[in-house]
Amino acid sequence: MAKKGNRIQVILECTEHKNSGLPGMSRYITTKNRKNTTERLELKKYNPVLKKYTIHKEIK
Repeated sequence: MAKKGNRIQVILECTEHKNSGLPGMSRYITTKNRKNTTERLELKKYNPVLKKYTIHKEIK
């Protein structure tokens, strides 16, 4: 039997794009270890609509 892991998939969404009012949305899917990082992730990722690196926060 396969063991159940602590690594889960999370969705990162751009915070600046949401406030700008432009159409579309910049989202990334990544994984995190649920035991080591219990709080929500915040990473700097590239937003192709704004054409710059912005902070993306974990949603849901």
